[in-house]
Amino acid sequence: MTDARTALTEAAARFAFSPTARLDAELLLAHALGIERNALLLDQTRAVPDGFWTLVERRAAQEPVAYITGTRGFWTLDLMVGPGALVPRVDSETLIAAALAHFEDRPPATLLDLGTGPGTLLLALLDEWRGTKGLGVDRSDDALRYAVANASSCGLSDRARFVRGDWAAALTGPFDCIVTNPPYIGTDEPLSAEVRDYEPGAALFAGPDGLDDYRLLAPELRRLLAPGGAAVVEIGHEQAQAVTPLLEAQGFAVTLHRDLGGRPRALLAH
Repeated sequence: MTDARTALTEAAARFAFSPTARLDAELLLAHALGIERNALLLDQTRAVPDGFWTLVERRAAQEPVAYITGTRGFWTLDLMVGPGALVPRVDSETLIAAALAHFEDRPPATLLDLGTGPGTLLLALLDEWRGTKGLGVDRSDDALRYAVANASSCGLSDRARFVRGDWAAALTGPFDCIVTNPPYIGTDEPLSAEVRDYEPGAALFAGPDGLDDYRLLAPELRRLLAPGGAAVVEIGHEQAQAVTPLLEAQGFAVTLHRDLGGRPRALLAH
């Protein structure tokens, strides 16, 4: 029977399309074995269950690892995720860091996450701000089911509420902090198969230039934000110069935050 070390090498070779091929293989094998990845790394002599190769076939078809395992780590949380919900990405942790830095001495009482998906930004911040109450809005029933389940599994159901809605429609506010990771990909931009073929297009695409939702959101952020509050908006790494004026036109002062790769990733408006 194949041992873990050999299986990982064989699986990673199948994932040449992925920049994290070895990590992908490790996560899938740990999932198949029902153990943490760290435990696998400490002992790679384990026998490999037959079910692992089924997972390898799914990943070889470029299905996202998070959809296969059903979970994705984000900030300090492990979130459930699956078809119909955008997979949390490490770049979005830039928004968490920006919000925490801005509200360092005065955590907000109220938090709004527009386009919450599986609750990614909302739950990460509520876990940090223990006195804050939050509302997550999304138009996807599938995403909201994951958000509600994640709030429960993270012990945050008492402070997190979710509603189905089209951005800020029917919301009155005000909110002390607003976070949002809107769609920002142009409809003709190329994407990898694992994103294009599996993740929900409604959470990815925003018109020909990728800016449609920013144009809609900018005035809504001004309307909903409490005096002295701040909004943190995720952007594509080439969109800072296009989105900043939309926020400035609403009277916001705007600060750029970069992700761990040094790329523009979030705008803080206050």
